[in-house]
Amino acid sequence: MPAADDFSLRSIALPAFGPTAVWSVGVGATVPVVALSARELGASVAVAAAFVLIEGMSAFASSLPAGSLVARIGERRALVGAAVLDALGAALAVVAQNLWVLGIAVGLMGTTGSVFLLARQSWLTARAPVRIRARAMSTMGGVQRIGLFVGPFVAAPVIAVWGTQAAYAVAVAAGLSAAVWAWFALGDDDLVDDAARSASAGAGSGPGTVGAVARVRLVDVVRSHRRVLSTIGVGVLLIGVARQGRFVVVPLWAESVGVSSSGTAVIFGMAGAAEVLLFYPAGSVMDRFGRVWVAVPFLVVLGLGMVLLPLTTGFAAVAAVSTVMGVGNGLGSGIVQTLGADAAPAAGRAQFLSAWRFLSLLGQNGAPLLVSAATLLAGLGAACVVLGVVVLAGAPLLARWLPAHDPRRSRPARAEPNERLEP
Repeated sequence: MPAADDFSLRSIALPAFGPTAVWSVGVGATVPVVALSARELGASVAVAAAFVLIEGMSAFASSLPAGSLVARIGERRALVGAAVLDALGAALAVVAQNLWVLGIAVGLMGTTGSVFLLARQSWLTARAPVRIRARAMSTMGGVQRIGLFVGPFVAAPVIAVWGTQAAYAVAVAAGLSAAVWAWFALGDDDLVDDAARSASAGAGSGPGTVGAVARVRLVDVVRSHRRVLSTIGVGVLLIGVARQGRFVVVPLWAESVGVSSSGTAVIFGMAGAAEVLLFYPAGSVMDRFGRVWVAVPFLVVLGLGMVLLPLTTGFAAVAAVSTVMGVGNGLGSGIVQTLGADAAPAAGRAQFLSAWRFLSLLGQNGAPLLVSAATLLAGLGAACVVLGVVVLAGAPLLARWLPAHDPRRSRPARAEPNERLEP
């Protein structure tokens, strides 16, 4: 592993981003077919829609236990084990002959995904120096988005030849490939982690370096960091609301104004392209000017987009607003991971990050419920506005809280000797 004063993203690109890229291709291949495969096994439309929630709910339920698991066995073993079990779940989905088996498979994939994502964040948090931490986190997020974008295209010919459930075979190959990659690429670093775990907590270093990791309980970590969790953590929750809410209101509003399903897919494709292009610039802005210069615009752009969405009346207008929201979402690439890395302690790092991820997932799972309730009471247009106002409310909160927690304040303005800032 490179020393802190001789660190560049290029030096850890393969171990840091390779397993994530491969694993994400598998996720991207399976997400679009979960409901379809349930339908083919006899589910009604309502039941098939519920199957889409299984993976997200299992990831939410396992987010807190995942931190304790990663802390106990280490990031490398957690990544490898999660990837292997993810492949096992996907293999089970390939051969599923009834809805019960498919549900178990999808739930298992959600749980392993939670462990995988937490382990990779903890691994990178321990290694990325403050000066390029945001670029490291946003690149990790960007690599994941590229994998999710590529996945459906890899699955399409497989589905055409062998049927819908064959898409899960892509995830089998992706999971096993990610496991092998992580096992060999992270091999040397795992020795460092093991040594750190055996050291006393007092010998630890600060966030962003590999230091001692004490055996601490999740409840103790949450209690000792309740201030940051109850301030910036609220902003993270609203970021989750913004991200997931966009995926709820845009397709529903597009359908309400007569946009076809294929047209809606094109709209999301345009927004996705904007997101992929902005992940590295977003990290660069955070590193050079501060986290607040990304977090606040992210919430403002997405919030305003949701408020303006009910004013659109056709494909072009919906596509324009959605693309602007995609730009905002791209600006926020890696923001949750970066803020979590900034606040994470050396002792109990994985447990803290699991609580951080729990808040984000709480927002993501709450967004559809908020839209459903507001739509039931006042209609879809009003639901878009309500969601937008909730998201906008997070902007002044983060504008107030983030500057005081910016880790750049505690470091000299000049670069450290020999520290390379190039990607």
